[in-house]
Amino acid sequence: QVQLVESGGGSVQAGGSLRLSCAASGYTNRIYYMAWFRQAPGKEREGVAAVYTRGGYRYYADSEKGRFTISQDNGKNTLDLQMNSLKPEDTAMYYCAASKNVGLYGNSWSAPYEYNYWGQGTQVTVSS
Repeated sequence: QVQLVESGGGSVQAGGSLRLSCAASGYTNRIYYMAWFRQAPGKEREGVAAVYTRGGYRYYADSEKGRFTISQDNGKNTLDLQMNSLKPEDTAMYYCAASKNVGLYGNSWSAPYEYNYWGQGTQVTVSS
């Protein structure tokens, strides 16, 4: 039993910044990976960034690396995504996810089916 609640979404102009937060509660000791996904209308859900909760390993999609930073705060019960230099193509519903898998190999960290728990999502809209 793990609950995830996202916050921090909103509307910004291109080049602006937003910081998303995901509060995790419940049996978080069962979680090994946490990630941010996003889904735009008509597109597949895609992985943005992830973190291995036991070792601090971080993963980023190529398009976001250098602009976004994923981190864990407050005793690893909060997952944040700092988004800088936002672009219109970043517009999407952003979801927090958590996985019970001990290891996610290769690109598995960005596969939605590898995650067991999901938040309700928070909307990010970037205008040009």
